[in-house]
Amino acid sequence: MSASPLARTLAAAFAAALSASALAAVDANTASAEALEAVSGIGPSIARRIVDERRKGPYRSLDDLQTRVKGIGEAKARRLAAAGLTVGSGSAAS
Repeated sequence: MSASPLARTLAAAFAAALSASALAAVDANTASAEALEAVSGIGPSIARRIVDERRKGPYRSLDDLQTRVKGIGEAKARRLAAAGLTVGSGSAAS
């Protein structure tokens, strides 16, 4: 039995919404540790370090975050940016 055109359209819209939310930007300057963990590559330990270091002042850029947070090197910072991590209202690469 095949699905009706309406069911297929609704399923496609739902799938699109899920994938869009999975790639939603997460700002390192405002996100909770739980929200940071939603970014692929950030576990509880890194999320906690990001939040703890942020208490000293906001991150100015992805490079600043990389410099200040132990465990985030250049390659990991690029992967996190590609996964949706941003710094401030600018792009992930700011």
